[in-house]
Amino acid sequence: MDATDGMSALRRAYLETARTARDLVAEPAVAAAWDAPGALDLMTVGDLAGHLAGQAFLVPQVLAEPVPAAHRTPLPLLDYYAAVRWIGSAPDHPVNLRIRRAGAEAGAEGPQALTARTTATVDALRRTLPAEPADRLVHLPWGPWTLRLDDFLVSRMMELAVHTDDLAFSVGLPTPPIPAAGLDTVIRLLTRLSVRRHGPTALLRTLARAERAPATVAAF
Repeated sequence: MDATDGMSALRRAYLETARTARDLVAEPAVAAAWDAPGALDLMTVGDLAGHLAGQAFLVPQVLAEPVPAAHRTPLPLLDYYAAVRWIGSAPDHPVNLRIRRAGAEAGAEGPQALTARTTATVDALRRTLPAEPADRLVHLPWGPWTLRLDDFLVSRMMELAVHTDDLAFSVGLPTPPIPAAGLDTVIRLLTRLSVRRHGPTALLRTLARAERAPATVAAF
């Protein structure tokens, strides 16, 4: 029997998206450009690969930590994005410094070690995620927030999809196709965040009325 038999569609989509990212991290073009500047400011290709892989590493990390008694009420996912400090913050904001430092630390051992660690992590999650209950909560290490595990996986899928594109662009590779279920989940989240930021009319015009479209409907 496959370890993922009986797993929810969302968790399966997360694993498929993580495997797509892992395959990109393993590309020779990524290793060849490891110390070159990446597509994101102040990050090398290796830093960006580390940040991408970190979206897999974070899942066993939060699963291993208990949820504090004072934080047992989960925050809705959109409310979480309303609370985070990295959206709209300057590159030298402490939260962005922490994000870049974590990516650099993850990639510090080089491309082969990062690929091996990412492979092992995704394989382990393939065995552990099916056993987690549907109402499982996780507490985030970077703020006073608790999310439902599945909402946390949605947030990591978004990071995986966006940074897969960043990393591929950084090394001149075509962006790998994100599996359909994962891509649908990510687009749904980004659409809701865009509507919250710009309003529904702005998004409607961007998608259907180019002559009246605003300059941007970026989610962040």
